[in-house]
Amino acid sequence: MDKVLSLILGGGKGSRLYPLTADRAKPAVPFGGKSRLIDIAISNCINSDLRKIYILTQFESASLNFHINQSYQFDVFSKGFVEILAASQKNSVSGWYEGTADAVRKNWKNYQKHSPEYYMILSGDQLYNMDLKQFLDEHKQSGADVTVAATPVSREDANALGILKIDKDKKIESFLEKPGPDMDISELKMPDADKNKSRRAADGQKEYLASMGIYIFNADAMEKCLDTEYTDFGKEIIPESIKNEKVNAYVYNGYWEDIGTIKNFYEANLNLASAQPNFNLYDDDSPVFTHRRNLPPSKINSCVFKQALAAEGSIITDAYINYSIVGVRTIINEGASLDGVYCMGSDFYETPAQLKINKEKGVPCIGIGRSAVIRGAIIDKNARIGANCRIGIDQNNRKDGDFGEYHIVDGIIVIKKDAVIPDGTVI
Repeated sequence: MDKVLSLILGGGKGSRLYPLTADRAKPAVPFGGKSRLIDIAISNCINSDLRKIYILTQFESASLNFHINQSYQFDVFSKGFVEILAASQKNSVSGWYEGTADAVRKNWKNYQKHSPEYYMILSGDQLYNMDLKQFLDEHKQSGADVTVAATPVSREDANALGILKIDKDKKIESFLEKPGPDMDISELKMPDADKNKSRRAADGQKEYLASMGIYIFNADAMEKCLDTEYTDFGKEIIPESIKNEKVNAYVYNGYWEDIGTIKNFYEANLNLASAQPNFNLYDDDSPVFTHRRNLPPSKINSCVFKQALAAEGSIITDAYINYSIVGVRTIINEGASLDGVYCMGSDFYETPAQLKINKEKGVPCIGIGRSAVIRGAIIDKNARIGANCRIGIDQNNRKDGDFGEYHIVDGIIVIKKDAVIPDGTVI
């Protein structure tokens, strides 16, 4: 594993996650009440003994830099590191990253000093728990130049994903990027998909293989692929490699979710609070690593919790919390009700002096005010929700748009970071 260099692609502007990405990189978006999206990919690497990790990003990387520096410090004997390679002006190259492959190409000199034999390419906005050792072992045993991690999907899910056609030995014969709902792609079904009815039933009609955007390249294959004008792995590098190299698929049957949209992000987070979540946060063998804040335990004063998670450092008093996530340092006052809400919490506690000044100015304190009722919403960090607010109660009349302190995306209300929602506001 010491000969593997892991490259985590931080993505572009993260427009599909806006406004959560208004002033932070997509990998830095808070996840699960206490972590960040980037922690998923990094944790998969660390749990698989991959300790040489670069993160490639270019937009609003300040908070991501802070999180990485505060969270991931390996001892001096391990030779491990987690470092960010942000787009920058250099003598040899210039300009922004123009795609996933271009981002890797423009940092090529940083990799050579490690003399890797393999490159592991991962995405910074996916939720999964994969044994990357097993992935690498199968890649080696197959003799492939490139291996693409793939997962079974239904025809509906195949619309927006890259679909692979493989033979009985898992060699990829063809690749189709985002076929849409109208194209006939029946010839791309997995081998024996129609014959094996029991497997189809168990997988919920998952007859196609979709690329997960996770790849292993032999070092020489990577260098050869990047010695071109191609800028994107999924759209160009992988399809061209299939023509000229031995490219195999690694079939992953566990839970995997692309959480690059507001809807997917919201649903994946709230699912963590369900009785049997798709992604297990309580696995000792595969922990999710993140920044250690040394916060006090959460204080729960006479509350009702139903399928909910509360991160450390929160103070919740006489509140009703249902199918929701309460992030770090969240203050929820008397009589508040949250149903289907991801509250990201706060970066700091307000001092008594600050609370006094806020009261004099009529500004709500950070957190959820008294008797506020909130349904179907994401509340970004440091937001101030006043007393007696009614947010998302009228579920049938939500129109997507930008409304200043909040947005509505896919019918989900997103309260912006540092937003101030005055007492009695109805959204």
